[in-house]
Amino acid sequence: MKKRALISVSDKSGLQDFAKFLEQNNWELISTGGTFKHLKDAGLNPIQIDEVTDFPEMLDGRVKTLHPKVHGGLLAVRDNEEHMNTVKDHEIGLIDMVIVNLYPFFENANKDISLDEKVEFIDIGGPSMLRSAAKNFKSVTVITNVEDYDLVKQEMETSGDTTLETRKTLAGKVFNLTSAYDAAIAKMLLDEEYPQYLNASYKKVADLRYGENPHQSAAYYVSTIENGAMKDFEQLGGKELSFNNLRDMDLCWKVVTEFKEEMACCAVKHSTPCGVAIGTSALETYQKTFECDPVSIFGGIVAMNYTVDAPTAEELNKTFLEIVMAPDFTAEALEILNKKKNLRVIKIKNAVSDKQTWVKVDGGILVQDNDNQFSNDIKVVTETQPTEALRKALLFSQRVVKYVKSNAIVVSNGIQAFGIGGGQVNRIWATQQAIERAKKKFSGDLVLASDAFFPFRDVVDFCAQEGITAIIQPGGSMKDQESIDAANEHKIPMMFTGMRHFFH
Repeated sequence: MKKRALISVSDKSGLQDFAKFLEQNNWELISTGGTFKHLKDAGLNPIQIDEVTDFPEMLDGRVKTLHPKVHGGLLAVRDNEEHMNTVKDHEIGLIDMVIVNLYPFFENANKDISLDEKVEFIDIGGPSMLRSAAKNFKSVTVITNVEDYDLVKQEMETSGDTTLETRKTLAGKVFNLTSAYDAAIAKMLLDEEYPQYLNASYKKVADLRYGENPHQSAAYYVSTIENGAMKDFEQLGGKELSFNNLRDMDLCWKVVTEFKEEMACCAVKHSTPCGVAIGTSALETYQKTFECDPVSIFGGIVAMNYTVDAPTAEELNKTFLEIVMAPDFTAEALEILNKKKNLRVIKIKNAVSDKQTWVKVDGGILVQDNDNQFSNDIKVVTETQPTEALRKALLFSQRVVKYVKSNAIVVSNGIQAFGIGGGQVNRIWATQQAIERAKKKFSGDLVLASDAFFPFRDVVDFCAQEGITAIIQPGGSMKDQESIDAANEHKIPMMFTGMRHFFH
């Protein structure tokens, strides 16, 4: 008796050759719709699904494989006498292989089309056949990925059938795919920020050389249904990206996109900004960023929210950098940057669009909405009022401090972040480090931003001692008044935002 393969695919690449192999080895091919025509055009002899079910396709193709003669043929346990008698009594032929890939929901979920149009890309029959075949993997071979044709063909050429281990693996791939597919659909339909079940739908795009350290394995996945700056970027030059590169790229790009009205540049090293500046030209903005910390930028990542031109590229090439990121590069700039064979040149295509942050803990996962706000209720709490120039400088510093590991302090002159202190276990240490670094590079007026409140007045006292001209912080400490009193004593204007920006 001929073995039978049920084939219904949207991705038809490689199918004709594999189907010819099956037919040449005495397999009967069953097919549907466009796949049937594709196989017939290749000179093969498939039979249509309605010849198996004795029931026509209906409801615009929504119902064609949802039938006992399909699922009975897939789910019947071959060594179960009762099962085999049942399928015989009902004239149900066994199906030994399923080749199905799903309607392209992933590819269409993000398109600018109506919900009704998106719903039409939800596959029902395909996942049902896949799940039936996968459950019965002891007897049925199920293929969802065109890359698995060769493996199945090799095993069949060697032994006449696939191995149980291969069928088990292919069945696992089915549930891996359908779980991601269902998760993507659920996300589209569920208007809940924190649903009962946390669904994830990500597709692997690369195996990475290693993770944070060489002894850790790693891979990179992108969302199947959400856009984002780190999803569809284009690498225009340089060696492959690493785990640490991708994490730093994400942070670096988010910093520069905070400055939508200005030309902005950021340098990141070890997941920490080491230079941020705004300017009026491409070259000037990068040069200011470099001046913030000429030491730490070595081996770092640089992002710019503007087109990189040739003079800027020449300047970038004077320093060893891992990555340069921008929304675009002139042809001349690209030619210059590509002279450094290992420098990764990244063109960002999508806006930052993440709505949530997920943090894995042992046995669980923490989910929060992203810190994508700034206070619009900023108040001066001191007797001394800041000038308009100081206000602007403080707001610049506040935008940067949001991306520095807590406890975080940023000292700037309003266009360059000269001192960045982060990741300290107390705020005074972060303050001391930031001010010390800033004063080594800049002798003019400096302002200070903090990501969280001051628990004591010591930060204000130290700022006064070191000549800081204005302070911005969230406030909210039980001892806020002590800090306010200290600022008044030293005649330093201080603003409260009412909004903390911890970044752990």
